[in-house]
Amino acid sequence: MGSIERLEMLIGGNWVQASDGAVFESREPATGAVWAEVPEATAEDVDRAVRAADAALRGEWGALTATQRGKCLARLGDLLAAASEDLGRIETRDTGKLYSETAWQAKYIAEYYHFFAGAADKIAGETLPIDKPDMFVFTEREPMGVVAAVIPWNSQQFLAATKIAPALAAGNTIVLKASEHASAPLLTFGKLVAQAGIPDGVVNIVTGHGAPCGQALTSHPLVAKVAFTGGPGAARHVVRNTAENFAEVSLELGGKSPFIVFEDADIESAVNASVAGIFSASGQSCVAGSRLYLHEDIADDFLARMVEIAEAIQIGDPQDAATQMGPLCTEGQRAHIMAQLERAVAQGATILTGGTPPEGLGGLYMRPTILDCPRQDLDIVDTELFGPVLAAQRFSTEKEVIGLANDTVHGLAAGIFTRDGARGIRMSKAIQAGIIWLNTYRAISPIAAFGGVKGSGFGREAGMQAMYDYTRPKTVWMNLSDAPMANPFRMR
Repeated sequence: MGSIERLEMLIGGNWVQASDGAVFESREPATGAVWAEVPEATAEDVDRAVRAADAALRGEWGALTATQRGKCLARLGDLLAAASEDLGRIETRDTGKLYSETAWQAKYIAEYYHFFAGAADKIAGETLPIDKPDMFVFTEREPMGVVAAVIPWNSQQFLAATKIAPALAAGNTIVLKASEHASAPLLTFGKLVAQAGIPDGVVNIVTGHGAPCGQALTSHPLVAKVAFTGGPGAARHVVRNTAENFAEVSLELGGKSPFIVFEDADIESAVNASVAGIFSASGQSCVAGSRLYLHEDIADDFLARMVEIAEAIQIGDPQDAATQMGPLCTEGQRAHIMAQLERAVAQGATILTGGTPPEGLGGLYMRPTILDCPRQDLDIVDTELFGPVLAAQRFSTEKEVIGLANDTVHGLAAGIFTRDGARGIRMSKAIQAGIIWLNTYRAISPIAAFGGVKGSGFGREAGMQAMYDYTRPKTVWMNLSDAPMANPFRMR
């Protein structure tokens, strides 16, 4: 057994343990072995982090110009790209995601910091053609204050960047809560902050569970905004917590995204996109295309192709370059998936491939699984599994599939494959989701807003909209007249 690393939190520019010394263990999903001990932050630790962020806001960071803040973010992006391989190794060890994905993702996410570095001094107010004579009225946008960001374990460098970059570009400071399931990657990233010239206290990273760490953070009286990514159950607690501080909230709550293929689609392209949409990252993606709707004329051929590809996927050590799919992150995920598969079969679904862990591997592995579902009302059709499980159904008309796709509590993303451009546009307008991909899937960019509707949350991350979501407008009235204001109590 190798040595166990003892990780530390970042509070006010200092690397510290929990004030009471409490820790929890982190296990490698690929082996099940404990490899690190993580601080279990107390409410007092969270309070110190928030107060450090508030002091930085009123100190050196708050005194910088927007252009100066942008230069700090640009340096942070450069450092992230240079450290992408090391960050990828740590993330793969702690989450089980493929190293080829984690290293690439860390390098690409540098573009988010570069984008918002350039956007930092591009947010402006406006002058208003006011209806009052002798009045000059203008608006400006100012930072909200201390931002609390709650980050899940999956795609954490990406999800942290979509919060840190616009929040800091807009002049805020931030306290991040890393996931208790895999804290090491964000703590490793935190070492780059000071190197980028960002003052102490601007970025703080705490670790722990929902209580007391998450509760203390999201209800803290000095927190002005909470940016949360995670499940709906935890989100409800977050919203309740903000009743204490009236913080603004943005929520990204995952989804059960429909992947729709019409009879005229490029089948090879659609098959490959569907495989990528559900089996990449072992299905542990908030935008996983986990509901497959196939036109009845192509369904059998499409599913046969997908089964062939799924059964050839190489499952194994996520650090190995030959591996195509790694383990799940937690035992709870796998137990949940197995229970839902058993229920789906009892309700009439047929497992075309997969459905069990692979033989001969330890760790938290799961075979790629495809189900043929005869009805929309099967529980598995609208239950987010966060694993490599695809629920397929057939449809005959455009109107029918629109109804099926929208028959969900979720609304994060959707994929549509058709060569008919007009139909693609009609579908993109009709589907209730925050992101629509036409003849592609899982494409992201710092330029394009990311977020959902309905049970997938509200607010947008990435794009210029994110900058507005991390600022608030202030209206300024100026009287241009030299005449004194009239006495309101003197009758004329």
